[in-house]
Amino acid sequence: MGQQALTDLLYVAAFFLGGLAFAVGPFVISFLLAPRNTRNTINKTEQIIECGMEPIGAAWIRFGIVYYLYALMFLAFAVDILFLFPVAMAYNDGYVIRDFVELVIFVGVLSLAVIYAWKKGVFKWGRKVYSRQ
Repeated sequence: MGQQALTDLLYVAAFFLGGLAFAVGPFVISFLLAPRNTRNTINKTEQIIECGMEPIGAAWIRFGIVYYLYALMFLAFAVDILFLFPVAMAYNDGYVIRDFVELVIFVGVLSLAVIYAWKKGVFKWGRKVYSRQ
């Protein structure tokens, strides 16, 4: 095995170990730093919110879907913006008009998604009243 192959193998091993540390590290850190509650004050299967903290009183509420729709819209546009930066850097070579048309089509499809969400009422933040049925 040559010196270059050994160096490449060490790089692959280092990236593998780094990826493994980023994947397993948060679980290990949360296990080590999480508070331990030895007293059993409430049955864990009867808890309403699974956040790790014991609730005060009894509260059963419904969360509106609007929160999740905003989160999905934000996530979609954040990923698309992250896509646009490298594309803009790669599209500066020879075919300027074609590249510009491709980016306009991409942004146009994103705009159609915003218009669709707007027409469906996703951006209306009203208080919803639920019936107890």
